[in-house]
Amino acid sequence: MESDNRKIVTRFAPSPTGFMHVGNVRTALYAWLFARKNKGTFILRIEDTDKVREVEGSAEHIIESLKWLGLDWDEGVDIGGPSAPYKQSMRIETYVKYATILLEKGFAYPDPYSEEELEAFRKTADEEKRPFLFREHRPETFESWDGKRPLRFKVPTVKRYEWHDVVYGDLSAGPEALDDFVLIKGDGYPTYNFAHIIDDVLMGVTHVMRGQEFISSTPKFLSLYDALDIPWPTFATLPPIMAEDGKKKLGKRDGAKDMLAYRDEGYLPEAMMNFLAYLGWNPGDEREIMAPSELITSFSLERIGHSGAKLNDEKLDWVNKEHMKLLTPLEFESNARMFVPEDFKERMNSTRISTQIFEVLRERIAKFGDIKNVFESGEFDFFFNTPQYDPAILIPKKSTSDITKGHLDTLAKMLEILSEEKWTAEGIKNALWGYATENGKGEVLAPMRIALSGRLSSPDPFSIATAVGKQITLLRLIHAKDSL
Repeated sequence: MESDNRKIVTRFAPSPTGFMHVGNVRTALYAWLFARKNKGTFILRIEDTDKVREVEGSAEHIIESLKWLGLDWDEGVDIGGPSAPYKQSMRIETYVKYATILLEKGFAYPDPYSEEELEAFRKTADEEKRPFLFREHRPETFESWDGKRPLRFKVPTVKRYEWHDVVYGDLSAGPEALDDFVLIKGDGYPTYNFAHIIDDVLMGVTHVMRGQEFISSTPKFLSLYDALDIPWPTFATLPPIMAEDGKKKLGKRDGAKDMLAYRDEGYLPEAMMNFLAYLGWNPGDEREIMAPSELITSFSLERIGHSGAKLNDEKLDWVNKEHMKLLTPLEFESNARMFVPEDFKERMNSTRISTQIFEVLRERIAKFGDIKNVFESGEFDFFFNTPQYDPAILIPKKSTSDITKGHLDTLAKMLEILSEEKWTAEGIKNALWGYATENGKGEVLAPMRIALSGRLSSPDPFSIATAVGKQITLLRLIHAKDSL
């Protein structure tokens, strides 16, 4: 089902333990798309209770990454809301309150064992080739919980659990999936297994989206919901994103990049959103390029696939290039200018020249970060400097004196035509096109290209002529004619 009578509430609740990569962000994107599609609420919550693994500045990085991608939230760590605070380390009293409720109901107890004793239990289970279950070592009587020892959940009923997942259908697990897990650690902070359920309930979360790795833990979560007499939310398990070789789940060691690295490489956020949405979902038709508004309208949990989606940089480049085509010249130039090397920015002091260069660049790059290589490779030097070349390249390899004379006549004719022409890209092309069609496009355009760029391969000569202007174009054609 797409939704029920409840107001849809989704959340993204990352831990601040490092940078955001595509796997993290796709989870946020799907939760955001589903909330926006159903005019619901999207919440950003920071789950910062693992203080050992927490990375300074990570929470700010998460916010910056999501905002760059274009995601917004209705309630969250930086903007507040009716369930504030949205940072778990600031909600300790809430978790203690619910832990006390579980204690009073007989569904929690202080862990009486040391780490050494627990390790001995695990070793024995391993030697006997059976899974280690803490509930098999549950003590008969419990001391009062003083908050200094871990507090464990006592599974109310050991049974088979069955539940429905919007993506994966009907799932189930037997008693072996249930165990007494830690609710609150010895340092006073709650575990993920406990805190996220309490927060989801208090924040009214209706749909929980997360990765396949949580399926095995779901029976434990369901047992806790039941112990607190809380209705289960709707679960939607997301397929993994695979490394480019398609053999294993993408991780930081397998090329999962910092989300902001894509920004720094010059990808458009709209293209990144489009690309991420298709990593595990499709609209059910032939469309591949979609704006954020189209993604929202088309999104459906039922069209999320089961199998892992492979990260493919070539596909991302293609998607980004298609989105760049949708930009107006002004929008493209505004983005592109940020990636032009500083020394070239100073040389692009002519509005006419720079505007035309950016239009040429649009055809030659997949992302804005490619611009630096184009300029620093010398590929565009002819826009700023008179090209230096061996006049011999003006003469075809199988040339005769008649062919060479033909090139001289061509250059002379171009000079005659262009001397009278008003200077626009369309005007230049229209002026020469009839002559080129009549006398062979290659025979006409090749010497023009070489004269203007000094290269056998370059952007089309009409664009170059427009960029460098009429006077420089005529001077370069004269130089080529004199060289022959």
